[in-house]
Amino acid sequence: MPERRVIVASKVGLHARPAAVLAKSAAAQPVTITISKDGCPPVEAGSILGLMTLGAAHGDEIVLAAEGEGADAALDRLAELVGTELGDE
Repeated sequence: MPERRVIVASKVGLHARPAAVLAKSAAAQPVTITISKDGCPPVEAGSILGLMTLGAAHGDEIVLAAEGEGADAALDRLAELVGTELGDE
């Protein structure tokens, strides 16, 4: 299963607005993407609530994973997004 390890760039982590931006983008992908942190069970990246329960803060490493046709491209898109401020500039 393809994975991407990414450092959360948003100064507020994956909370509120950044989580909403990421969830919207994840839900628009052709494959289901999961996200995990610190070996915890993965949550669906398209779920705002799921993302917020991760408690991912600025500088934390997260793991994005997906399987199926288009997984690599979808993971690249989301990894790039996580590496930005996610609308909290």
